[in-house]
Amino acid sequence: MPHIARLPDLLISQIAAGEVVERPASVLKELLENSLDAGSKAIQVHLEEGGIKLIRITDDGCGIAKDELALALTRHATSKISTLDDLESVATLGFRGEALASVASVARLSLTSRERGAAHAWKLRGEPDAQPEPAALMAGTVVEMRDLYYNTPARRKFLKSDSTEFAHCADAVRRLALTRPDVAVSLTHNGRSLFQLAPADPARRIADILGDDFLGAARAVEAAAGPLTLAGFAIDPTRATDAKDGQYVFVNGRFVRDKVIGHALREAYRDVLHGSRQPAVCLFLAIDPALVDVNVHPAKTEVRFRDSRAVHQFVFHAIQRTLAAPVQADTAPTLVERDTAAVHGQKSANFTPGSAPNFTPYRPEPRQASLGVAEPAAAAYLAFARAAQSIPTNSSYAREAAPQFAPVGNVVTEERPERDGPPLGYALAQLHGIYILAQNARGLILVDMHAAHERILYEKLKTAFDQRQIATQNLLIPAVFSADALDVAAVEEHAEALADLGFAIAPMGPNQLAVRAVPALLQSGDPAALAKSLIAELREHGITQLATARRNELLATMACHGAVRARRQLTVPEMNALLRQMEETERAGQCNHGRPTWTELSMDQLDKLFLRGQ
Repeated sequence: MPHIARLPDLLISQIAAGEVVERPASVLKELLENSLDAGSKAIQVHLEEGGIKLIRITDDGCGIAKDELALALTRHATSKISTLDDLESVATLGFRGEALASVASVARLSLTSRERGAAHAWKLRGEPDAQPEPAALMAGTVVEMRDLYYNTPARRKFLKSDSTEFAHCADAVRRLALTRPDVAVSLTHNGRSLFQLAPADPARRIADILGDDFLGAARAVEAAAGPLTLAGFAIDPTRATDAKDGQYVFVNGRFVRDKVIGHALREAYRDVLHGSRQPAVCLFLAIDPALVDVNVHPAKTEVRFRDSRAVHQFVFHAIQRTLAAPVQADTAPTLVERDTAAVHGQKSANFTPGSAPNFTPYRPEPRQASLGVAEPAAAAYLAFARAAQSIPTNSSYAREAAPQFAPVGNVVTEERPERDGPPLGYALAQLHGIYILAQNARGLILVDMHAAHERILYEKLKTAFDQRQIATQNLLIPAVFSADALDVAAVEEHAEALADLGFAIAPMGPNQLAVRAVPALLQSGDPAALAKSLIAELREHGITQLATARRNELLATMACHGAVRARRQLTVPEMNALLRQMEETERAGQCNHGRPTWTELSMDQLDKLFLRGQ
């Protein structure tokens, strides 16, 4: 049996590097976190060959004293924690004290730093028995890593191409830049400048990194309860895409991939996303550091909450309330910029903070929290949604009085105030029995009447079901349809559940069922079709599933069958009534399947379409 022996320090560091240094982006992330923890206000990143050949980070932080340079390159050496209490409430991004030592064990590392107030800078190379030597540096620290895995060629073979590694590095820089909009950040690769971000307000920094299109298509999120604060932006459901990498979630300034928060997002978007689309978000969760464990993963991309259920419910309800906001007078259309590039600095009015109905965020009493140098980041979270209010909106909607259209069939237009009308305006006509055309102060509104009515019925059914107040409408003539023996048995078995849903269905024989009553909200639908879909759901999933996960899907199916059908001619009062109900309904921008229910063409877009003024 081999003898137990103590491993050499270099091998210990190289083993640790296997956990910390996965690729150049891992090195870059650790070094950037050190720069931010040092209180830097400007950070310059220079890369060569995707970061494999060179990573150089220059900052203007507090610097490192000469006597501590060598200590900084040893394992488990840090200035950020000293006791277990510090670890349990750590507020800095880095704290393990392994990053520099791990990098120095698998790459050529040099550290140049000038402490504030020092006569000059000192430089130390990450080599055995190296001594600090005088160097030229105005202030801050320069960390230079060259030739990653030069001494462990087996690990180097696992690296990808330069372009792939650079993409990961650039993503790491963007994530860190998102958390600290007050810090200037620049990135250069192979001598070419990729971006230079000046200090900016949080919303502007998001637009610089994620694009004006994201900002224009997002809704502001702002919520607070007890020790939890959430701020940022969540994509409007109708503007979501199939991209799976558009979720930026930060906990106390730290980018994380958390299953609890991810599940909360999926649940909040469940019945407003179409098909396989994914919600894009940029969210900043602030929580008491003592309530979250960040010492879970070597790369610190995973966290563990003390009360994960409370965090899940908080995030879920905050996003759900934001998405549930009904149409407001200053709410922009869901697809207004689909074919037009967003103007730099503009916002969509869908992006209005505080538009969720009946929701006043709880503001906890100010408490003295020792956040150290991470405090500016915590303050930035609270500013995100409020900063959205300062972004100018497009106010160029002033137009001469619009001409009145000639009556079409039984359509009669009325003189309406140009500025004081409702958000969705007033109906003008019906197009092919499918779409409603309306005019508001900003331009032309187009509504898919079936999709809109479907959402209205769905929300009413959910509310009525929750309150056990589904009104029933008895049918003058029962709707009789053929059914097999299993359908008849399902009706007899689930008679009470059917009654709770507002249905009265009774057997008329061994192979026939009669619908005697339906929910009043669905009285205009086909009773037999409604009953068949309901019985099919009960047979497949049973009452237990119906009462939990499948309930909303069943109600959505009922609403779909009960909604006004295409090709049905509506009168002007009926169309206007539908528009008013949309304005009062939560999530009215999407039908039950996530498709958009309405869109707007502004006067500017119409002018552009017809080349007016060009």
